[in-house]
Amino acid sequence: IVQWDTGFIINMTSTNDSSPANRLILSFVFVQKIVSSGDENKDGGLDFNEFNKYLKEHEKKLRLTFKSLDKNNDGHIDASEIKQSLEELGMDITKEEAQTILQSMDIDGTMMVDWNEWRDHFLFNPAHNLNEIIRYWKHSSVLDIGESIAIPDEFTEEEKTSGGWWKQLAAGAMAGAVSRTGTAPLDRVKVFMQVHSSKSNRVTLLGGFKQMIKEGGVASLWRGNGVNVLKIAPETAIKFMAYEQYKKLLTPEGGKVQTHQRFMAGSLAGATAQSSIYPMEVMKTRLTLGKTGQYNGMFDCAKKILRKEGIKAFYKGYTPNMIGIIPYAGIDLAVYESLKNAWLSRYAKDTANPGILVLLGCGTISSTCGQLASYPLALLRTRMQAQATLEASDKSTMTGLMKGIMANEGFFGLYRGILPNFMKVIPAVSLSYVVYEYMKTGLGISK
Repeated sequence: IVQWDTGFIINMTSTNDSSPANRLILSFVFVQKIVSSGDENKDGGLDFNEFNKYLKEHEKKLRLTFKSLDKNNDGHIDASEIKQSLEELGMDITKEEAQTILQSMDIDGTMMVDWNEWRDHFLFNPAHNLNEIIRYWKHSSVLDIGESIAIPDEFTEEEKTSGGWWKQLAAGAMAGAVSRTGTAPLDRVKVFMQVHSSKSNRVTLLGGFKQMIKEGGVASLWRGNGVNVLKIAPETAIKFMAYEQYKKLLTPEGGKVQTHQRFMAGSLAGATAQSSIYPMEVMKTRLTLGKTGQYNGMFDCAKKILRKEGIKAFYKGYTPNMIGIIPYAGIDLAVYESLKNAWLSRYAKDTANPGILVLLGCGTISSTCGQLASYPLALLRTRMQAQATLEASDKSTMTGLMKGIMANEGFFGLYRGILPNFMKVIPAVSLSYVVYEYMKTGLGISK
């Protein structure tokens, strides 16, 4: 048996008996999977409408996969196309093994499989999320908009065993570094507006830039960016390892990871990674708000915080940061899945590949929605991280800060700095994608 990523099973036995009757003799496990897949009202069985809907949706997925395997678009799949497709997934097989796979589906003995043979062979195989759809629709770390609390990437078993996963993570980390550096001025003015802007002291976008340039020159626009870039690598690595472990804990052995389990594992992994590198988050905020000459780099900043405020200062704002992971990751994942399913059901006819504009658009919209939901908590986190730079009257707990902002500035006071935050999304996504593609080519993972 060869299993393609998420349950796409091809029978590689050498039997020559490929009659339709034998192909429709399903194991009890397969029957259970079909029932659970199509049972919308959870009554333990399938009525005619449920079964009919299951077959239509499943046939549509099979057609998408058939089209993706048919490299020369001649309406047939041959052994070389099967071999090529498996190699793209990181699975090296011989020509004889590819022919064996082909023979298990080939009814008329032509050593080629047409659509009817393909459909008949797999129609009652309860495969879901076929690999071609997953490969194109992977919610990739290429979309770095400055927040690192999204659900981590999924990697196939082939990517994990071949080492492709670390190359993709490295490419994503480099893309994030370039993206954050390119949008650092907008990020710095956002932090200024979050901390210092109020009804009595309005800080506009243009006014913030002028103030920063006047105080420290053009180079000061990138103050704090070094720490912001340095924390990408450890955070990405910790989140990936933690995510894999949490998935194992939350998923029954041999079972498929469901969306809610992926959300829980991703949120826990994000919390683990954020807890590990959170002192760097505090230093990034302090350096961003610091004046010229106040800190002589990251280590000097750490020493001064430790000496004046103690170890607890490195975890100021930790609570709103942890709480913010849930709405951000949950909404980001839910919106992306909804957009993906809407596109697949409405527009996917000959291919599961939506094109780069649709992919980037879906990722940008879902990330922006997640930011909108969690932004008030991010503002509270930033203000608490910056408490040593504020007046004594501004220092408070999370609930105290929220009450004060609501009383003095109203609800929209919780969204101070949202304009530069939105302005950096499109350039951040664009930079991330371009660098990611170049890195993939350089690391030899671009097909």
